[in-house]
Amino acid sequence: MNIEGKNPVKEALVSSQEISKVYISKNARDLQAVIDTAKAKGVRLEFVDKAFLDRISESGRHQGAIAIAKDFRYTDVDDIIAFAKSKNERLFIILLDSIEDPHNLGSILRVAECMGAHGVVIPSRRSACVNATVLRSSAGSANHIRVAMVGNINDAIRQLTDKFVNVYAADMQGTPLSECRLDEDIAIVIGNEGSGVKSLTEKLCSGVISIPQYGKVNSLNASVACGIICYEITRQRNL
Repeated sequence: MNIEGKNPVKEALVSSQEISKVYISKNARDLQAVIDTAKAKGVRLEFVDKAFLDRISESGRHQGAIAIAKDFRYTDVDDIIAFAKSKNERLFIILLDSIEDPHNLGSILRVAECMGAHGVVIPSRRSACVNATVLRSSAGSANHIRVAMVGNINDAIRQLTDKFVNVYAADMQGTPLSECRLDEDIAIVIGNEGSGVKSLTEKLCSGVISIPQYGKVNSLNASVACGIICYEITRQRNL
């Protein structure tokens, strides 16, 4: 798998991601930090012409740096729960119900990492997976957040509910965020870009939360909605 761009490559190098080689454009600027990090990690560097990078680039926006990495390593829900316990923190987990746009997934992973979520859960079918586009869209954050891939999001909700975790679906018809208590063990379900959270999935949740909106357009991008909800969770926990 290719990891492309100055920041994603650097973040991949400092994470636990397995990198076999980093290609650097001979004429690229502002890449010394990437070069120094690769050397410190003992990762093989190869300086090549920009034309070579253009040929192997999947995104077309490599910025003069491409890392060759093993496929992304997913974890599981139990590992995310154990990670929260190891930090002696109340669980904060995000479940994605068929987010198909890799740019949205990348942005959500970035939000999750910045807002202190312990992990993100995605389904194995009808969903974007963590690839080069997602890594770039996350600005490297995907390398620092636990991502679990499950066969069925509903089974993950049942698993969390059995462990007394409050699971809330995000929907426009829910209870406004400011009226919800979000400082306990919590999981948030973010729905598909077009259809939202599936009805059966919503029924399995402890409740439904919403973001009050006052404009003429009555919907938000999935990653933007996730960011607002995550901020409110963090705000309540830090009161």
